[in-house]
Amino acid sequence: MQVSAKAMACGLSPMRKFNPYEAEAVKKGRKVYHLNIGQPDIPTPAVAMEAVRNYGEQVLAYAPSAGVPQLINAVRDYYARLGVQYGPKDIYITAGGSEALYFVMLSILDEGCEVIVPEPYYPNYNTFISSAGGKICPLPTSAEEGYHFADKARIEALINDKTRAILYSNPGNPTGAILSKEDLRVLADVAKEHNLYLISDEVYREFVYGGEELTSIAQFDDIDDNAVVIDSTSKRFSACGARIGMAITKNELLQQQLNKFCQGRLATAVLEQIAAAALYGLDASYFDVVREEYKHRREICYQKLMEIPGVVCREPKGAFYLMPQLPIDDCEKFQIWLLEEFEDNGETLMFAPGTGFYANPEDGKTQVRLAYVLKAEDLERAMEILKIAIEKYNAR
Repeated sequence: MQVSAKAMACGLSPMRKFNPYEAEAVKKGRKVYHLNIGQPDIPTPAVAMEAVRNYGEQVLAYAPSAGVPQLINAVRDYYARLGVQYGPKDIYITAGGSEALYFVMLSILDEGCEVIVPEPYYPNYNTFISSAGGKICPLPTSAEEGYHFADKARIEALINDKTRAILYSNPGNPTGAILSKEDLRVLADVAKEHNLYLISDEVYREFVYGGEELTSIAQFDDIDDNAVVIDSTSKRFSACGARIGMAITKNELLQQQLNKFCQGRLATAVLEQIAAAALYGLDASYFDVVREEYKHRREICYQKLMEIPGVVCREPKGAFYLMPQLPIDDCEKFQIWLLEEFEDNGETLMFAPGTGFYANPEDGKTQVRLAYVLKAEDLERAMEILKIAIEKYNAR
């Protein structure tokens, strides 16, 4: 029996691939601090649950393939508050931002096409691109330069006749880096001049910590045919389990293709869409409170990391991740050792090894992604464990 080359080109998620080791550690009675996955512990706003409880229909019928009008209109209102006007046909509701990205890749890529992606990048980008027949063309960045990549010459050096798109996240996952309005103008100009799609993953949009006003590519009205925004309720409203995302574009030809895939999978879950519509009606003050909490957690993690000799890391400006370089030889071996052999007072931790965030795994061998999504006291303890573990690992 055979499997497809497309499937073989995809890898396991570095956020989840070590779960069997974690299960064994728990069987041994160890407490595991989970810094490996961006699952917020912030309570989901009660309006989501109330909206579901108040759903009065007698039949839980299929939703329209592109999404229920109630949610689409709520999303339109949200963007209108950002100064962006979208029509009902510009928004396609999907099963999380993941399905949105997958449908976009299926819509724009032929076999062998390339997508320029700054690395380190969210590992599932490779899954979506590879399964659509394409490949990632990595744009290298470094912690020392704050993961900056909005450089026209560097990007244009990677463009060839197979290039279809530029894909990035802003704020960045896994780096926490943010792009300024000037940075985005560079990307917009390159996409426009070379007739490329510019795909902006903006699921962490509200989470910026230096007072910056984060710009969306949706606000550049001269690239309507190029711009594709990927959005989601998961992180914004701490509603990861709802699996509600969206692909947003004013490109009519792309809209037609997205609609085909939306129809092909019939519909997205109705009750979750009803809940999401209520979430998009929240006052902006909700984000002020959540933002301050994540900012506090970021400060704890960053300060504790800087107390570990040999760590290289820039303070992240957004999202809720850090991507430090650790003084270890191999992050995957270190992770397995943490779960199989190490414990400090019956406790250990998980992270996402950096190898999964690069086209060439060797480039991320000494890096890890840490998600600061736990309460403050748990983060302090997790960072203490990390420091102790590095010392013991290197002393073996």
